[in-house]
Amino acid sequence: MSNVYDVLKERGYVEQATHEEEIRELLGKEKVTFYIGFDPTADSLHVGHFIQVMVMMHMQKAGHKPIALFGGGTGMIGDPSGRTDLRKMLTQKQIEHNVRSFQKQISRFIDFSEGKALMVNNADWLATLNYIEFLRDIGKHFSVNRMLTAECFKTRLEKGLSFLEFNYMLMQSYDFLELYKRYNCKLQLGGNDQWSNIINGADLVRRMENASAFGLTFKLLATSAGKKMGKTESGALWLDPEKTSPYDFYQYWRNIDDPDVENCLALLTFLPMEEVKRLGALKDEQINQAKEVLAYEVTKLVHGEEEATKAQQAAKTLFGNFNEDDASLPSSELPESRFHEGLDILALLQEIGLISSKGEGRRLIQQGGIYLGEQRIKDFAQLVTLADFTDNKLLLRKGKKIYHQIKLV
Repeated sequence: MSNVYDVLKERGYVEQATHEEEIRELLGKEKVTFYIGFDPTADSLHVGHFIQVMVMMHMQKAGHKPIALFGGGTGMIGDPSGRTDLRKMLTQKQIEHNVRSFQKQISRFIDFSEGKALMVNNADWLATLNYIEFLRDIGKHFSVNRMLTAECFKTRLEKGLSFLEFNYMLMQSYDFLELYKRYNCKLQLGGNDQWSNIINGADLVRRMENASAFGLTFKLLATSAGKKMGKTESGALWLDPEKTSPYDFYQYWRNIDDPDVENCLALLTFLPMEEVKRLGALKDEQINQAKEVLAYEVTKLVHGEEEATKAQQAAKTLFGNFNEDDASLPSSELPESRFHEGLDILALLQEIGLISSKGEGRRLIQQGGIYLGEQRIKDFAQLVTLADFTDNKLLLRKGKKIYHQIKLV
């Protein structure tokens, strides 16, 4: 039977480990309770989170027990890792809403039935902490000099690190201690930007409980050139279909650069590594076959087989024999009355989600990237009227590949 550590290593997840051999031995000999933390900074997970979810799924398939820790407490502060500015402060109501959204999404990927996994909110212990006791019991184990050398603080020091953010490392470390005491959690996993927080948490458990605790980080999703993946013209690539449609999600993976295909197949699908390497080795036009497999497999995992098939069919329709009657084509229904006197093109594009802002729309029009049917839009102030419709339908296009159909009702 293979060790899940070897699986994670082969597929390219593993970046750093506190005690590599000990972790591998532990995962090979017992059912290990581990955790990954998710701070609820938005009302949906994005594709960066999905790497962490994939690791949780691999671990659970191998018989280990995941704890999905939601930061109802740490979310009140905000993680400074990878930031050059202070995170936007969220209200408690916003955080609670976001936590519920995260819980619902993760339930689609992880089996939380009896004894197989846990959902935990760190507000359960952080919200009721006595600050003086926390400083006496926990703060004494942290060296300020050592904390200031942590990578997660370096980028913030240039613009000013707030005392609020400085507390984040202590609180995340305390999470590990609480999870160890409550659930015998021995391992924390996370993205490589969490390395400083993770090693301090493991160290705190060892100091206060005289127990073995370990940390493991995995690579952030990035291109072969080192650029972070998962960003689109309209923002993050969300797992919520209301924020990023299954079609747009599919198209993102269908259009990635050739050198990134094999890495994404390894990290974001469960295809056997032999198949991953075969597909990744395809060249020139044939690499498009691998991209189609990648797009379909990732979309199937996130949105289900039906949505993946619809997105695939829509893509083939648009780039093969175009058929405006294809039901899988992304579309919106709008009342005919709205076009009697004409509807502003920028407002329309923003409403249907083809652009995230009017500023983006002006830039695309200036670059010749917006089409009304076959007509390229040249005027920011152009009005869309009933005369632009054929059989109560109108096709809009952004760039070469992104289509959206308007149907009158």
